[in-house]
Formats: sequence, structure tokens, C-alpha cells
Amino acid sequence: MKRRKFLKKSSIGTAGVFSTPLIASCQETSKDSSLLNDDTKITRPIVVCTWNFHNATAKAWEILSSGGNALDAIEQGVMIEEADTKNQTVGVGGRPDRDGNVTLDACIMDKDSNCGAVLCMQNISHPISVARKVMEETPHVMLAGKGAEQFAYEQGFEKTNLLTEQSKKEWLDWKKTSKYETIINIENHDTIGMLAIDENGDIAGGCTTSGMGYKYAGRVGDSPIIGAGLFVDNEIGGATATGVGEEVVRTVGSFLIVELMRQGKTPQEACEEGVKRIMQKNKGRKDFQIGFLAINKKGETGGYCIHPGFSYSQYTKEGQINHPAESFIKA
Repeated sequence: MKRRKFLKKSSIGTAGVFSTPLIASCQETSKDSSLLNDDTKITRPIVVCTWNFHNATAKAWEILSSGGNALDAIEQGVMIEEADTKNQTVGVGGRPDRDGNVTLDACIMDKDSNCGAVLCMQNISHPISVARKVMEETPHVMLAGKGAEQFAYEQGFEKTNLLTEQSKKEWLDWKKTSKYETIINIENHDTIGMLAIDENGDIAGGCTTSGMGYKYAGRVGDSPIIGAGLFVDNEIGGATATGVGEEVVRTVGSFLIVELMRQGKTPQEACEEGVKRIMQKNKGRKDFQIGFLAINKKGETGGYCIHPGFSYSQYTKEGQINHPAESFIKA
């Protein structure tokens, strides 16, 4: 028996004598908060991801359409971008920090609210897979830095040089004039976040990134933070974020959006409210980009951003499409 499941069973057994009223209350809440009824139009399976990463959604759809589960689809889908050296915001070839080190962040969450994450991990090409191992093989939720890297080796992952010649060249060029300050570029999308519902109606999500280019060493944004860069509730739906992670963390953006859907908002309405909350807290500041993507239990989707340019890829039985998201600031 895996340690995490053992711990769960032990705690349930210990608490059972004391928790009957609480369990009954939770069951009632679950029933009341369901989005589904006899008249609900359901779209499943379905996969969506931030930006036009069509190869990633195609891989995820390959798994979903053959009866695979949402968690496997998420992992294998985002792995496509982690391995793509032309994508300088994720995985191998990602832009390094200001000291020239490529550090990767990722998280994953399943239908049972199990989750795992790795932060600031070097030398491992598929952080999403290590995050899943953290979720399934340890009692922890997050591993960081050298600890995450060592755990990856123990799980059989191989050491990989993540800094490609192209990313190295750009970093060296940046060093010539840089004042070692992170310059926020509203077009610098630094994340692939993916959400999927399988044919059983179960939801999973994942998020992976190399983070902001030329960041301070040790910087971690929202992407591997459950509730900020990603959140999934199998009764309600899921949400993920892209852009300047610090701003998403301040509002716990993805959790907020799922809770707004729990209250009855559509995914689109929830994403719009999530962006508006961030703009309100920034009191007119506009020199950064945030994009939110959400899906509810019905398979309805929505996306919204601060500046024009954000889009999301979607794959269903109807085919694959890239949706340009509406924006808070109009073109």
C-alpha cells in the first residue's frame, strides 16, 4: 500500500468515531453544490490548455478518446511541451534565471483532490511527472530545489541539461545590458496549464513552466502552487492561470475561480471576475499580463485576460479549436 493511502486510511479510522455529524454535513453540501441535473448538457471527454499548444491537447485527446483517464491525459499532454526545445517557457530549453540556471516548476491535481508539486527543480526534463510521483509516492504535496531533484533520481528520472544553445545565447545577450531586474513583458506567457474531463466525468489538471525569464535565483511563481496556478474540484470544475504569477498568488486565483463557479457563475463569468479582482488590487497598473482558463463539470469553458493576445486550445469530439480570449483592456 502506498504511504499516502495508508496515512489517509489511518486518519479516517482514527477520526471515524468523532466525525459522523461532520461527514453528514459534507455529504449534504456536496449534493447541494452539484452542477448537474437531468437536463444538463454534458461535453465529455474534453481537454483545454492555456495558449495554442495544439500538439499538447492533441496528445491528451488521444488518451481521452481511447477511454483513458484525465490524469494520464494531463501528464502526457503537457509532457509534449516540456520536451519541445523551441518552447522557451517550459521544460528543456526554457529561459534560465539571471544566473544562467534553468529551474522548473510544476503541479498536478486529480479527481480526489490529491496533488503534487515540484518547485525550482534543475536537471530534470519532465517536472510534471515528478510532481505526479510526489503526489502518488510520498505523504507530501511539494518538494523543492535539490530535494525535488534528488527525489526524481530516486524515482528513475535521468539527469538532463536543460539549457539549450539558443536559450544560453539569449541569456548572454541579456546579461550585457541587464540591471538584473525582471522586466515584465505583457506578451511573455510562461506557462502551460491544462484541464481535462474524461468519459467518466472525472476532472484533473496540471501546470508546468520554466518561469519568468531571467528571474532572481530561487523565484517561484504561481504555477506549482495549488490554489494559485491550478485548482481542481471534481464536483465543480477546474481552473488554471498564466502570466505574472506573483499577481495570481495574491488572489489565490484558480481557487477563487472554482469557488465562483460553485456559487453559480459560468466559467467565463468566473474568469472575468478573477481578472477584475487582480486589477482592483493593482489600482490601475496595467503593465503585466494575466490569463485565466476554467472548465466546469458540464464541460463548459471560459477564458479571460488583462491584455488582448491570450488564447486557449480545446479538443472535443467536435475537433480541435483555438479560442481567443476576451480581455479586460481592449485593443
